[in-house]
Amino acid sequence: MSLKQLYLVATNSFLMKYLLAIASVAALSIPGVALAQKSIPKADGHNQCPLGYVNTLGTKCVSPVYYEMMPTNGEACPSGWMNVGAGYCRKK
Repeated sequence: MSLKQLYLVATNSFLMKYLLAIASVAALSIPGVALAQKSIPKADGHNQCPLGYVNTLGTKCVSPVYYEMMPTNGEACPSGWMNVGAGYCRKK
């Protein structure tokens, strides 16, 4: 590979990283973009997270999407709610 080709590859790589950094900063500064994840505690007696949530390997579960959740407390979910496992119901 010639010196000119190496220069073009390095320049293109730097340019792509620079553009990616600018796009990331722009995305963070746009109002209305939800960056925080909805977090819920793990239900008593459960070591897993409900459907749509990711286990943080601690005492919480997080989701990039806001869901209206409530613990089941060992009972069936009320009308208008669905069981998503791990001791939680989610509003339909």
